[in-house]
Amino acid sequence: MSEIKRIPHCSHWGAYTLLVKDEQIVGVEPFAHDPAPSPIIHSVPEWANPERRILRPMVRKGWLEKREQSDRRKRGAEKFIPVSWEEATTLVADEIRRVSTTHGNASIFAGSYGWTNSGRLHHASSLLKRMLNLVGGFTRHVDTYSIAAGPVILRHILGSSDACDGQANTLDTIAEHTETLVVFGALSPRTAQTEAGGIGAHRLETYLRKIADRAIRIVHVSPLKDDLPDWVDAEWWPIRPNTDTALMLGLAGEIVKAGRHARDFLARCTSGADQLLGYLDGSADGTRKDATWAAEICGLDAENIRQLAQRLFDTRSMLTVSWSLQRAHHGEQPFWAALGLAAIVGQIGLPGGGVGYGYASLGGVGSPFNLGKSPAISQLTRPIDSFIPVARISDMLLNPGASFTYEGETRTYPDTRLVYWAGGNPYHHHQDLNRLSEAWTRPETIIVQDPMFTATAQRADIVLPATTSIERNDLAGNKRSDFIVAMKQAIKPIGDSLPDFEIFDRIAGKLGVADRFNEGRDEMDWVRHLYEESRKDAADRLGFAMPDFDTFWHDGYARCPVRANHTFLADFRVAPEAHPLKTESGKIVLGSETLASLGYADCPSHPAWVEPAEWLGKSSDASDLHMISHQPVGRLHSQIETGVASASTKRNGREQARLHPADAATRGISDGQTIRIWNARGACLATADVSESVRPGVLVLPTGAWFTPRDESGLEVAGNPNVLTLDIGTSQFGQGCSAHTCLVRAEPHIADQRDAFEEYQERLVALATA
Repeated sequence: MSEIKRIPHCSHWGAYTLLVKDEQIVGVEPFAHDPAPSPIIHSVPEWANPERRILRPMVRKGWLEKREQSDRRKRGAEKFIPVSWEEATTLVADEIRRVSTTHGNASIFAGSYGWTNSGRLHHASSLLKRMLNLVGGFTRHVDTYSIAAGPVILRHILGSSDACDGQANTLDTIAEHTETLVVFGALSPRTAQTEAGGIGAHRLETYLRKIADRAIRIVHVSPLKDDLPDWVDAEWWPIRPNTDTALMLGLAGEIVKAGRHARDFLARCTSGADQLLGYLDGSADGTRKDATWAAEICGLDAENIRQLAQRLFDTRSMLTVSWSLQRAHHGEQPFWAALGLAAIVGQIGLPGGGVGYGYASLGGVGSPFNLGKSPAISQLTRPIDSFIPVARISDMLLNPGASFTYEGETRTYPDTRLVYWAGGNPYHHHQDLNRLSEAWTRPETIIVQDPMFTATAQRADIVLPATTSIERNDLAGNKRSDFIVAMKQAIKPIGDSLPDFEIFDRIAGKLGVADRFNEGRDEMDWVRHLYEESRKDAADRLGFAMPDFDTFWHDGYARCPVRANHTFLADFRVAPEAHPLKTESGKIVLGSETLASLGYADCPSHPAWVEPAEWLGKSSDASDLHMISHQPVGRLHSQIETGVASASTKRNGREQARLHPADAATRGISDGQTIRIWNARGACLATADVSESVRPGVLVLPTGAWFTPRDESGLEVAGNPNVLTLDIGTSQFGQGCSAHTCLVRAEPHIADQRDAFEEYQERLVALATA
């Protein structure tokens, strides 16, 4: 009788131990040093389920016959033909060589955006780019869907994106020193379950309980009440979506109107403050930005705004701003306006004061951060500098040669002939999926490398099956985690799948660059090398001793050097001349000379309220609902969508769409009923969840349902909100995604009630090979 093996591992939602018997995962145990492990770890065994896996290399029939001359509109409808790995890697290498030789390397788009494997070796996106950099380069993306407009504006006004990358005030200083905490968006364990590159310890709940125990006054500004746990004693301000900027400016304007703004701090530590002050007091445009003005836009009480403005100045005050706020039209503005408000209050650089971004947006933001080198395989040097903003994929494919702007520069979209996507799923995370579907017909060849038969893989020409992390060896670690965790292989590869490193190494061999790609190391050589690089850096630069590799691999983890009790910009506050920021003035920019010279109407030269393209204040139809597509509680994006944690959040086989009882009653919708949600861009089905935890006029539909359109109608049946979202940039400056700027309508759906998973399986059967 075989024994149960205990295999240490890690994923985006945390570290854990896999219990394996006879090549089967029979249990999952949380990491002993994690105070609040995520329940998503119990979905990991679903990775071994072959039902949605890609089991062998495949090529679309039409492309195999005609190559780049094939009918591209048959992607997703035409059967696949199985091929050997030898043939598949030859086809891929030949396509890379053909496109680079005939059209230039900028015509190769290495998409590969998404929450690929958390391992630092088998990181599909990095490996793809490493390989392509050895053969002339590619067009890349910059920033992420999660956070794009925010870092762009912060790099300009603070000199770096540290404040939203996890190096603003750590939460331990907030728990100890803050007296008034204003939460714009979420501060929820729901979103803090996950972290790019894996996480060892989830600490948010620990800090929130300390904050609650100190009876800090918390004002929670969000359309969703449960964006803070119910055990945190917070005042809920159910703001109208996309209007946080107006509230921030109204609060700042009240402080200025009372003459209590921090004149000394503004003079010493900021530039362009006169522009912002002139906007707030109305001298710039004739409209004073105060509580009355903000209340009308935001749908909040003016007197409450006045009282909060006074308290912000009278007490040690901290503003937290979720990443989600900048995923909207003019998303640069809430990040900039929050900084402007904090500067007017004047507590930036004091313990527990100022502003920070992204707390709980990822698990490590606000926790002690890693001071050492995080393990990562190098992408090597880029031979060409061709890129697009991450969310402008459809624009690129539909408009080759057209110009676009980014951070004040004007660039040109390449003529994309080859798309190679590894470790990502744009048919999950991109906006306006019907528009993407049209754009997807433009490239001559699309290669998808993934463990799962996602909607993106279904619409490929060449499909390469990669293993999941539980079928190979790797290690997890990142700058926001205080552990490096061993990711040991738990089971044999499913089907004919191969590890990402081996797939790219084989293709590199066909391209004649394998020796430079692998540097003479195999999988375990690389795992050892990456760990030892981090270990050496910790010792040489920080004097911190980490265990040798063999001890680390045996124990399953190693602690990293971290910084706790961190106050953002403390040194700058004391002596701004001695610690200048990397901005146009060396100070915090509240009025930008650069943006003034650019003259962008959608990104003014100071923080400003600019109406979004779609919002409830502009709608003249009472039938409109503002849709928020936030992160689900039971999975990360679309990963392990059929796992136990994800399945527990569904009803009737579909995602649940939450709406207020008054909105449900007006539309004749009952709790648990299948509803149709639609706008001019598309339509999807979901199950109604009628709840008072959402503001009237708002509908909440989580992201991550596997895109399942009905061929005959285009109706998406699983509940994917991105058939509805708006595919425009946040502004000409930041070009982030605007997913949260979206009006929809909803009604009962009385057509057939087939289960969404059944319909997805029917699609897979239709594409099945011989």
